[in-house]
Amino acid sequence: MRVILSNLAQFLGARLLYSVPVIFLVVSLVFFLIHMVPGDPVQQMLGEGARAADVEQLRHDLGLDRPLAEQYIAYWKGLARGDLGRSFRFNSPVAGTILARYPSTIKLSLAALLVALILAIPAGVQAAVYRGQWKDRLLGFLSLLGLSFPSFALGPVLILIFSIHLGWLPVSGSGSLLHLVLPSLTLGGALAAILTRMTRASMLEELQQDYVRTARAKGLSEQSVRYRHALRNGLLPVVTLVGLQLGALLTGAMVTEVIFSWPGIGRLTLQAINSRDYPLVQGCFLAIAITYIFVNLLTDLIYTLVDPRIREV
Repeated sequence: MRVILSNLAQFLGARLLYSVPVIFLVVSLVFFLIHMVPGDPVQQMLGEGARAADVEQLRHDLGLDRPLAEQYIAYWKGLARGDLGRSFRFNSPVAGTILARYPSTIKLSLAALLVALILAIPAGVQAAVYRGQWKDRLLGFLSLLGLSFPSFALGPVLILIFSIHLGWLPVSGSGSLLHLVLPSLTLGGALAAILTRMTRASMLEELQQDYVRTARAKGLSEQSVRYRHALRNGLLPVVTLVGLQLGALLTGAMVTEVIFSWPGIGRLTLQAINSRDYPLVQGCFLAIAITYIFVNLLTDLIYTLVDPRIREV
C-alpha cells in the first residue's frame, strides 16, 4: 500500500511540475496579446469627449503609462502575492469578480456534462449492440448532426422552439433549474455526440472479448453482460475523454453564456475583452487555465486509480 501511494504521489508530482510552464506561458501570452489588441481602455472608460489631461491622469493612475516590460514584471509580482489586480470596468478586485461568476460556469459545465452522459452512454451501448442495423445508423446520423451543429446555432434554435414557440422555458438569465435547461442542452449537445461515438467504439471492442462470451455462457442476462461487464471496462477511454472535454466545456461556455445571458466566467471574459479590461482578461484566462489543468490532473488521478498500469508509465 505504501509503495502504491508513493508511486501515485510521484505521478501526481510530475503532472504538477508539467503545469508550471503551462501557466507561465498562458499568463505571458495573454498579457502581451491583450496589450496588442487595438483600442484604449482609458478612452473607453472616459468617453470620446474626455479632456486630454483627464485621460493622462487616469492612465497614470492605472499604471498604463509605464513601459510594457515594467507592467509585465509588476503583474508577476502581484501574482506572487495572490493579487490579480483591479478591474478597470467594475472597479473591483479581479479575484473577487471572477469568484463571483465562477460558480455559475461550473454549474453550467457540470449540467452540460450530465446531459451529455445521460444521452451518450445509453446511445453508444445501443449503437454497439445493434451494429449495422437501423438503430445504429440512426444514432450515427444523430451524433454526426450533433457534431456538425455548433452551439451558436443550436442555442437560438432551442430558444425559438422551447421558449418563444412553446413557452416552456425562460429565454435567458439564471436563478432556477429551468434557466439551466437550454444552456446545458446547447453546451452538452456536441459533447454527447462525441461521447456516443467513443462509447460505441469502446463497446464494440469489449463485446468481442472472451470474458463477455464466458459471462453469456454462464447464463447471465444480456443486460447484465452489457452494463455490468462490458460497459464497466469499456468506460476507461470514455473517462479520459470526459475529463478532457470538461476542460473544453469551461472554455467553450463563452458563446453559450452570451446567447443565454448566463452570468458565468465565459461571458465575463468577453465583456473584459470588449472593454480592454487588461487585468480582468488576464485573470479570467488564468482561472480557465488553472481549472483546465486541475481537471486534467483529476482525470489522470481517476484513470490511474481505475487502471494502475498507468502509474508504471
